[in-house]
Amino acid sequence: MDLTVVAYIVYLLISVALTVWVARTLSRNGKIFLADVLHGNEKLADAVNHLLVVGFYLVNFGFVALYLSQDDAVLDARALFEALSVKLGVVLLVLGVMHLGNVYVLNKIRRRGVMEREQIPPVPPQGWTAPARGPWAPPAPGAGA
Repeated sequence: MDLTVVAYIVYLLISVALTVWVARTLSRNGKIFLADVLHGNEKLADAVNHLLVVGFYLVNFGFVALYLSQDDAVLDARALFEALSVKLGVVLLVLGVMHLGNVYVLNKIRRRGVMEREQIPPVPPQGWTAPARGPWAPPAPGAGA
């Protein structure tokens, strides 16, 4: 078996394992975060979490597949390690960027939810107070001028 094929196999095994590990970690820890963002709606949090994980898998596995090809033949062990280090380094960077993107989007959703909760008064209004009249306001109807 040619060393280029060995490089492909090792690259695929490590890339798939890393992608699955990161996705499971994000899913497990993101579920709690999503439940908070979605005001405790566990079913909706699970559904959104599952959709995010599926999208994460699709993007990362698609990238891993597209980045599989090797321009130069791998002739010795040194070239094998160099090719793997470059390919795996790029995959790790893509996984990191995807993770940061997910965290950024979820944080934006969470902030919006917090802002919406802060706009609701803690106690319903009890009555209405008329605005005060200042020296700049016209005289009240029926008042002498």
